[in-house]
Parts: sequence; structure tokens; C-alpha cells
Amino acid sequence: MKNSVSDKNLFIESEDEEDEVDECDVEGGAKEGPASDGSDSSSDESDDAPRGSRPSSYTNQWPQSYRQSIDMYSGVTPPTISFLGTPSLSRLSSSFLTSSFGGKHTPDIINSLFKPLLPTTSDNQQQQPTPEEIKSSQSILIPTPSRKSSLGVIPEDKRVDDHGLPLSRQSTFAQAVLNGVNVLCGVGLLSAPYAIKQGGWLGLIILFVFGILAFYTGLLLRKCLDSEPGLETYPDIGQAAFGTVGRIAISIALYMELYACCVEYIILESDNLSSLFPNAHLSIGGLYLNSHVFFAILTTFIVLPTTWFRDLSVLSYISAGGVIASILVVICLFWAGLIDHVGFESKNDSILSLSGMPIAIGLYGYAYSGHAVFPNIYSSLKNKEQFPSILITSFILSTSLFAGAGVLGYMMFGETSESQFTLNLPTKLVVSKIAVWTTVVNPITKYALTLMPMALSFEELIPSNQQKSHLYAIAIRSALTISTLLVALSVPFFGLVMSLVGSLLTMLVAFILPCACFLSIVRGKITWLQGSLCALIIAVGVATVGVGTSSSLARIIQNLS
Repeated sequence: MKNSVSDKNLFIESEDEEDEVDECDVEGGAKEGPASDGSDSSSDESDDAPRGSRPSSYTNQWPQSYRQSIDMYSGVTPPTISFLGTPSLSRLSSSFLTSSFGGKHTPDIINSLFKPLLPTTSDNQQQQPTPEEIKSSQSILIPTPSRKSSLGVIPEDKRVDDHGLPLSRQSTFAQAVLNGVNVLCGVGLLSAPYAIKQGGWLGLIILFVFGILAFYTGLLLRKCLDSEPGLETYPDIGQAAFGTVGRIAISIALYMELYACCVEYIILESDNLSSLFPNAHLSIGGLYLNSHVFFAILTTFIVLPTTWFRDLSVLSYISAGGVIASILVVICLFWAGLIDHVGFESKNDSILSLSGMPIAIGLYGYAYSGHAVFPNIYSSLKNKEQFPSILITSFILSTSLFAGAGVLGYMMFGETSESQFTLNLPTKLVVSKIAVWTTVVNPITKYALTLMPMALSFEELIPSNQQKSHLYAIAIRSALTISTLLVALSVPFFGLVMSLVGSLLTMLVAFILPCACFLSIVRGKITWLQGSLCALIIAVGVATVGVGTSSSLARIIQNLS
């Protein structure tokens, strides 16, 4: 992060734009004095001043919590023990988080805890300093060398931004690749053999074509971020391209994708636990719950308290091992097939299945549903020139893992492939139990982190006069969690729901919107080749949305009836 941004956080300057202009004037006058002689970075700070004032026009718009919550979800921000326990986060999600305050902070920070999320007119008037106050507090507002040295002991991962969430620590190449693979290799990996079953062997070509297109749109998102100072996230890009409407529309699409992922977690838990305990059921009076319904409800009760945690850093440590979990499950599949000789009995392999191709297209699209996180990864990089290499490395690793699991799984189970290959594995084998339990535990650790961005966005809308009560935050998170259970019970079709999400939301987020934003931001500066590629990608995305979404919905309705 820029020095100006860090200084702003450490000195707790006013958040509204008028105050920032006033403070910049004061700082400008001070830099001409002796204080600037002792600072090696005075020129850098003056160069960064315009950039430091611009982000407020983007990050002060809803959702303000997007970047840091997505960073936590994807692992971009290394977890710290006090992440959600930091007091200033309470400004985003009500005093439900304020009660976790317990560290040593300056009085200015303590006073800032009680500011509402969206400053009111009276608050802004109260924040306006008088000339006498400016003079008396000039030594506090202006970073002198001695003041900087005393604040230098504050660890970087303890600093917070204007919205009360920790500043994202800059990532190395290896960290960025790990984060990229972590978000790409999710539960979609389990449906790889099922995707080949639906589309046939030739359908794998679509996976690689989507990978190439997603790589290119990732580069377009980078160009959008570099087009204007202050752009850091996908919603920022949407606002720069289409104004407030674009920011809100893109945010809603991203949150819907995360919400659908939480629904998939519930269905996944229900299916896999039912395979382990098929005879489990619950009878209460005249109400009978079979194993699928029972385990869906049980899973919801398990994950519900985790959504109330003030500190999700423990879950972040565990869920950051999602890459290891994905690799472990694939290794178990290889072990079962190559060592234990499971499967390889079906000879009804399909070369091309046109009837199931629309479903396969959605499943292959879902493989790149984590695409929206790459703007956050780019903004958190130490060396941003490495971003193309990070993109291609992440896509090669995740695509190879997806294709490898799909090929081996379909060779093993053929046309009997289930929507999750763990359901095909014999339950008596040790590797099968390892694969299933890894599949069961991993989503439980990720559920709260996946739900958190949407929950925080709703908590931002809580009226400032109601932020003293933690009941609103608990009610919002509980309502979201229970709603995912109801949706999962209504459409308990893991593969079809995944195909629907991949056909609709992933196509919008990963293909259509990046090109549309790029064309809007760059406009007359694009080349003929760039314009043609964007038009082609948008056409592919729109066609996939139409064909894949309608086919998935038709199959879901057919299964329900």
C-alpha cells in the first residue's frame, strides 16, 4: 500500500473528502518547512497525494467492506489473531464486533470506534477542525520523523484502512499463486467426471477454451485497475465503467455467486454424509426426516455458530488449506483407481453427447467461478509486473487438476459417474473415507468465510442509531444461513445447481462483465484486435448464459416434478 494510505490510517484523518482536502493543504504547508528536511519520503508522499485522495470516491460507496472481506475469504490477507477482533471493524458490522475490542490503542482510535458507518451531516460538521485546533494538533496531523519512528513498531498486518478493516499485506508470487489456486479449485473439482459424462470426451475442449478466455479477461481486469488511480476491486471497476449502478450490479452478482456456493456446501454435506450413514434418520412425532434432510439440517446447525464468530482468523488458517484438501481428494481418487483397481469396468464411454453438452458447459464454467478474486490479488501484489505469470500459473495448475480428476474419474466410473466422484468411491476403502471426510470438513471451515462478504454488506445498511445492538448482525447472518438451507432442500441437485451457477453467474462475472467494463473504461483507445476479442468473448458468454441456464433450469424442474 502507498505510504499516504498508511499514514492516513495511522493518524486517523477525517474520512469525508472535504476534510481530506483541508488536511492536504495543511500538510502541503508543513512540507515546505523544516519538517520536510528530515524525511526521506517527503517527495514520495507528495507524489502519492493525488492517488491517496482518489480511492475515497470509490471505497466510500456500498459495499465498503468488499475488498477486505474478499481478501479474508480468498486468503489474500494473511490471517491474524485480531482480524475480526479489531475494534474499527465494528464500524462496518455494528457493535456485534465492537465487543471484541481489547487491545491497546491511541485515544483517537478509541474515539473513532463510535463513528457510524455512513457519516451523518452532524458528524461531518463535528469533524471540521477550527483554525486553532489545526494549529494545536499540527504535530499530530503532520507525520514528523520522531512520530514516524514511534509508530513504526506497529506491525503492518495490524494497520487498518479508512473503513476499519486491516490493510492487505502485499503478497509474493508464491502467495498469490496459492491464493489463486485456492479459489479456483473448490467444490467444482468433484464434478469433473460428471461434466465429461454429460458432454463426452470432446467436451473437455470447452474447459481449456474457457481457461484461455478467463486468462485473457483477467488481463483486461488488470488494465481496468491500471486505468485510473484508486481502483482496487471488481466493484471499483464497475463504478469506473458504469457509475454507481455498475458498482451495485457487479457487487450483487458477486454476492449471489458466493451465496450459491454456500448452498452447494449444504447439498455437498448432505450427499456425502448420507453416503457414509445411509440409514440415519430422525422421527419427531409424525415428522420423518430421511438421511439427506437430516444431515442438511445438522450441517446448518454446525455452521450457524461459526457465522457469529467475532474472529474468523482460526477458520481462515484452516480454509487456507483448501489447495491441500483438493489435492488430497484427487490423490485418493488416483489411489482408488490405480492401486485399489476400483472401476474401469464400464465401456460405455461417450465421445460427444450433444444432449448433455449445455449442462457440461455450465460445469466447466463453474471451474473458473473464483475469477472475481483476481483484482484483489493484483491489488495486493508486491510486484504487479508478475500478475500475468501468476494468472497463467494459477489457471494451468487448477485446470490440470480439474482435467486430471475428470479424466481418471470418468475412466473409472464411466456413465455411472455421480455429480460428486466421492459418491462413486466404495465406502469400505480407507482412501474413500479419507476423501469423503476431507470433502465434508473442508466446506464447514469455508462456509462462514464465504458468507461473510454478503453478511457484512447487509450490515453496512444497518441504521447508525441501531448499531449499538449486536442482535441485528446475528439476525442477518442467521437469516442468510437458514435461507441457504431452505434453498438446498428445495433444489438438492448438486450438479444441476452448479451448472446453473456456472452458466449464469460465472459467465457474467468472468467473461461478459470484464469485457464490458474494459470497453467502457478504455473506449476509443482500444485496438481492433482487442475490440474483436472482447466482442467474441461477450458473444460466447451470452450464448452460454442462454443455452446453459435454460437447460439447467429445465432439468431442475424436470427432477422436481
